[in-house]
Amino acid sequence: MLSFEQVSELAVESATKVVLIVADGIGGLPNLSTGKTELETASTPNLDRLALTGMCGLHEPVSAGITPGSGPGHLALFGYDPLKHLIGRGVLEGLGIDFPLQPDDIAARGNFCTVDDSGFIVDRRAGRIATEKAANLCRLLSDLKIPGLEVIVRPVREHRFLLVLRGNGLSPKLEDTDPERTGVAPLAVKATSLDANTTARRVQVFVDEARRILRDQRPANMILLRGFAKLPNIPKFPAVYKMRAAAVVTYPMYKGLARVLGMNVYEGTSDSSGSVKVLADVWDDHDYFFVHFKKTDAYGEDGDFSRKVAAIEELDGAVAGIEALKPDVLAVTGDHSTPAVLKGHSWHSVPFLIHSKWCRPSGVEHFNESACVRGNLGIFPGLAVMPLLMAHALKLTKYGA
Repeated sequence: MLSFEQVSELAVESATKVVLIVADGIGGLPNLSTGKTELETASTPNLDRLALTGMCGLHEPVSAGITPGSGPGHLALFGYDPLKHLIGRGVLEGLGIDFPLQPDDIAARGNFCTVDDSGFIVDRRAGRIATEKAANLCRLLSDLKIPGLEVIVRPVREHRFLLVLRGNGLSPKLEDTDPERTGVAPLAVKATSLDANTTARRVQVFVDEARRILRDQRPANMILLRGFAKLPNIPKFPAVYKMRAAAVVTYPMYKGLARVLGMNVYEGTSDSSGSVKVLADVWDDHDYFFVHFKKTDAYGEDGDFSRKVAAIEELDGAVAGIEALKPDVLAVTGDHSTPAVLKGHSWHSVPFLIHSKWCRPSGVEHFNESACVRGNLGIFPGLAVMPLLMAHALKLTKYGA
């Protein structure tokens, strides 16, 4: 397929409007008692109607067999090769809460978590504590004094926080301390290169001090860190694709991703109908709209099959409101799969549908995993999503003579 740079060279301006709905973690696996996935269980008349008259398939966010994080999954959907343009989770969290990161800052995404008396992780998210509670804990950690290191801790949302490190000679080449499973102890801070050894030792001091300060706090009595990174230098979406881009999002990480790509960010709502209203309010000022729904992923990670089904049905209701705006291209997919039976991200390909008057219909009657695999798009790379959107919006010129 064409490279990112080649697609950019073919991009042309047009009056058409493109909407990409990303239902985070929408892909699933069959419930053991019913044999149906969350999408196959949900009642989705609007999505099914679009699937019947549009085109369907499954996309691989990064590569077959690879479980993607949300950052790489979204980057692929926006046409940025996640193997070349990886943006650290810490940077995304920082930008998501409008923290003024400096060029030499090291940012990391933090979780408050629960550990037992043996130091083993019981809950990686500390019961999704209230943001207000997390803010109080962040103030405690911000008082830490580490030689050669300025420590800044800010609340993000619920159990999540931002850790920013400032000092001379710091390196982001550190491994995560989050093992991403329970029943084990948090990992030690380890450098992935020799020049990061000093940074690793300083961050380990911070982690050890955080353990001491939080030991009597319940349920948030420990921290996990991941995604150490510096600000990246990355091409901006509007310049690459010649589109005025809007992002309607609620969670800070996705705001950060949209900002680093140069999209205009608008605050969505946890209720999908509220996000549709925001979309309508900014409709006239943009050509491309990224609309993010988080509930599908959150309930998948919680292992709550029925609530994920309900979130999909809520999304289906919102689709009708988006259709009323008459987008020239409407696409629905996820950044990765989050099966409730796995309680986490997985490597499974993700259902995708695109609808425009230029589609060759697949004849697929439902929007779900078993139906989309029979669609005329087949299984394709996530990087192909942007060219598909642009082609159906008549925003790509001919390649070659």
